[in-house]
Amino acid sequence: MIDISMLYCDYRAPSAPHRYGRAAGSDAARAHVMRRARSASERRPIVVWNITRTCNLRCIHCYSDSEATSYPDELTTAEAKAVIDDLADFGSPAVLFSGGEPLTRPDLFELARYAGAKKLHTVLSTNGTLIHLDKARQIKQAGFVYVGLSLDSAVPEVHDHFRGQPGAFERTIRGLRHLVAAGQKVGLRLTLSRPTAENLDAVFDLIERERINRACFYHLVPAGRGEKVLDLSPAESRQAVDVILERTRKFHQSGRRVEILTVDNHCDGPYLYLKMLADGDPRAREVYDLLKWNGGGLNSSGVGIGCIDWTGHVHPDQFWTHYSLGNVRQRRFSEIWADTSNPLMAGLKDRKPLLKGRCGRCKFVDLCGGALRVRAELITGDAWAAEPACYLTDEEIGLSPDDVNELKAKGEYLTAPTASPTTIPSDTLSDRPCTE
Repeated sequence: MIDISMLYCDYRAPSAPHRYGRAAGSDAARAHVMRRARSASERRPIVVWNITRTCNLRCIHCYSDSEATSYPDELTTAEAKAVIDDLADFGSPAVLFSGGEPLTRPDLFELARYAGAKKLHTVLSTNGTLIHLDKARQIKQAGFVYVGLSLDSAVPEVHDHFRGQPGAFERTIRGLRHLVAAGQKVGLRLTLSRPTAENLDAVFDLIERERINRACFYHLVPAGRGEKVLDLSPAESRQAVDVILERTRKFHQSGRRVEILTVDNHCDGPYLYLKMLADGDPRAREVYDLLKWNGGGLNSSGVGIGCIDWTGHVHPDQFWTHYSLGNVRQRRFSEIWADTSNPLMAGLKDRKPLLKGRCGRCKFVDLCGGALRVRAELITGDAWAAEPACYLTDEEIGLSPDDVNELKAKGEYLTAPTASPTTIPSDTLSDRPCTE
């Protein structure tokens, strides 16, 4: 995650210590999210738990390819509680109950309360269409610290198309309002694609109108049914991020404290840094240091984020469900996560020397970390290939013509983005930006 609100606007939400190690939240909050870790690479993973594959919708970008049907062999309540015991003992700071649609699982609230009693922060990821007022109160009573509602557009027809069901938009907005009425902390989750990015301003208008306090904008990952969705071109990605930056800043200039984050493309961090540097923002150096502490992809999948699916298989992240690291029915999650005899897990925990192409030569590798390795694997077949969704130009990442020719000769050069690079004043940018 790239915390746009904190980095760009200096808004320091309580969750910032987990991402940047300092500069936000109370000492108690920081101690909770950073327990057993002195650096980003030592953090215990936040676990995305696809507690069920069943879903009442059929979204065209669903990475788990879920439908409104029962799937066999899901973990039992007892097995799920054993997993929670292990996650708590292991020191995972939070578990995100996802799906499918997690609200279709009858024991969800029992499991959430059990996890909360074990001092795990519990988060719910839902499409929101099943949340009537009584359900919203049950969610609040179950102790979820945050609920993320998936919304693909502020234009009802676009959202309903993505969700595969007429009326989905209205039911999601109704669910949002019920959660707010119940006193539940809630936010939006939106996947960026060509149809959704065209209406980003309308999304921010909705955030303001509904007084939503948090929103996460996910770059598309072509997993599951998502491989058929129209992804953004590099120029369109830059334009979408520019809208997100502009509207976030306007929120904060007007006194609206909204937490805005982008997810699943860590080149957003260097892009933000370059923009701040070009604008002469005095906080650019601090932002560079915070991004470097976080490490981007270096400390994400397989390190600070993990996934358990509905049958107990463990994955480096929720998009890598085609690759199992092991199953919690045979070994505890904590054992699977620490086992670097698996070549993929070993590589993810020390990926920098393995990165190829533009990522391997990028001067921002310590900030971005090669972004999302599963996207590279899904598109190129090589987990260590250059990030296909990087929208920074060769000039911006410090590649010389000789570097480009060498990568081309090795067959490691993907077509570079052609957008105009960010203009940096010549007297503010050294060969290695913001070195200490």
